[in-house]
Amino acid sequence: MLIDNNAMAATPSKAVDASYLFRFLQTVDFYRLATSTTVPSLRKSDLERIPMPLPPIEEQRRVAAILDHVDALRVKRRRVLSHLDAIPQAIFLDMFGEFSGKFLTVEEVAAPTKGAIRTGPFGSQLLHGEFVGEGISVLGLDNVVGNQFSWRERRYITPEKYQQLRRYTVHPGDVLVSIMGTCGRCVVVPPNVGTAINTKHICAITLDRDLVLPEFVRAAFLWHPSSRQHLAQRTKGAIMDGLNMGIVKEMPLPVPQVDDQREFVKVVRQLDGLSRSTLQSAMELDNLFTSLQSRAFSGQL
Repeated sequence: MLIDNNAMAATPSKAVDASYLFRFLQTVDFYRLATSTTVPSLRKSDLERIPMPLPPIEEQRRVAAILDHVDALRVKRRRVLSHLDAIPQAIFLDMFGEFSGKFLTVEEVAAPTKGAIRTGPFGSQLLHGEFVGEGISVLGLDNVVGNQFSWRERRYITPEKYQQLRRYTVHPGDVLVSIMGTCGRCVVVPPNVGTAINTKHICAITLDRDLVLPEFVRAAFLWHPSSRQHLAQRTKGAIMDGLNMGIVKEMPLPVPQVDDQREFVKVVRQLDGLSRSTLQSAMELDNLFTSLQSRAFSGQL
């Protein structure tokens, strides 16, 4: 195998176990060692100056074996998470991918109330300078970008400002769809969201629960071939992809019996619970690995 001038090879001597060296180098902050102020780069002499603890070879192998074992567990847990993430889509397509029954538009499955489908405040209605440190939450693209509702950057407006914008209130069980940038990302508003509004980059949909369930509609937005084709064909924007509320309203959705939707939602919620516990386990393994790395090269393992 050959390497170019963008890589550097380190061949361990007989006194150094290769796995031990590899695990040690994983702990080194190479950016801190970089010498160039424009394009960060390392020289051979930079690596040669790194102090590395060098216990007897058998101790090196023991340390490396422990770290290898825990790292392998981390990889397996992440692989399980990846498989769990793919299962809901497979189940949805198996149950509804070739659905031949009734299709309705998003507008037809929305709640029969004024403003059931709405985007957030535009222009001077809500300026960036009006965000405050606490108050009424404002939901944006960062809350939907992963297709699972999450709190990232927190934005708030005052209760007084909320009174001016209360028609943009989102409710637990509403479906939020991104209509700018990463278009078509979709989440269901969780029950513990509190009082909140959405920004102009999000379309909020309050549904007629007698026709469709929020988790089912989210899945259709993300995975149903007809729904995805509709969005793909109508996405527009020369620089950044964009949808509008009219396109969302016209999107076709399969509408199977609510009992069938409920069965799908039940399975997905069970998988979500399993995913959360697996993710927690993966995070604990990450923390354990970091702790073991620190102890391994300070003589405490």
